[in-house]
Amino acid sequence: MTTNRRPTPRRALRRLPLNAAAGLTVVICLFPVYWMVTTAFKPSRDIQSYEPRLVPREWTLDHFRAAVQADGFALFWRNSILVTLSAVLLALLVALGAAYAVARLRWRGRRQFMLAVFIAQMAPWESLIIPIYIIARDTDMLDRLPTLTLVYFMITLPFTVVVLRGFIAGIPPELEEAAQVDGCTRVGAFRRVAFPLLAPGLMATSLFGFITAWNEFTYANFLIIKQQDSRTLPVWLSSFQTTFGTDWGATMAASTLFALPALIVFLALQRHVTSGLTAGGVKG
Repeated sequence: MTTNRRPTPRRALRRLPLNAAAGLTVVICLFPVYWMVTTAFKPSRDIQSYEPRLVPREWTLDHFRAAVQADGFALFWRNSILVTLSAVLLALLVALGAAYAVARLRWRGRRQFMLAVFIAQMAPWESLIIPIYIIARDTDMLDRLPTLTLVYFMITLPFTVVVLRGFIAGIPPELEEAAQVDGCTRVGAFRRVAFPLLAPGLMATSLFGFITAWNEFTYANFLIIKQQDSRTLPVWLSSFQTTFGTDWGATMAASTLFALPALIVFLALQRHVTSGLTAGGVKG
């Protein structure tokens, strides 16, 4: 016989400071996003007013029209989507093979390989800007979208390997061995048995890779210099100005539109994120 235990008033009172701190943290984190979105809907006179209001008195879509109709918005949007999806798919493909080799096979240097992956994951990628720029310059790879794709692939690959390794190690190898007994090859057993169980890990790593590549600014700003048509949205947003200065309404509207794809991807995959990150961190 089970009974539902309700929290006692004393226990609820002890939790009150933690709940208040959690609520305050949420407000602090979300307020800049709220201010960005509401500013995008405010008329220009309210944006520049000396008396800011949390809730706009009037709502307008003029800033969104200005952002969408601005020169290069559709082109840079396409560039960001192309580079981000290419980097994520390439990282998943390579990391899946590397993670399987580390989790299932026994070969000399396996531990050293994972140590190198962890070191690469901890390294600050900003410290590699100069050598990557020199390599891209000497190989005539500046001002090209494939260069950004390779850089973003390099950034997201270590995390993807770590998470997928944990997931593959958590799948009992007896399942694949049973499939091989029934006539499947090693690759066929992995594709038919283990791969469907990797969905949470694939979703978690895809989300991380998408947000990382979608929001990246530094490499896109340094590697795309002359060819303006090869720039991505983060670089374009940094120069969203008119002849009279910065158009804050259009900038906030463009930033809101820029944040929508990452938000949509997160809402679509968020059910798998927690389990994916947890399994990748503790299994294997």
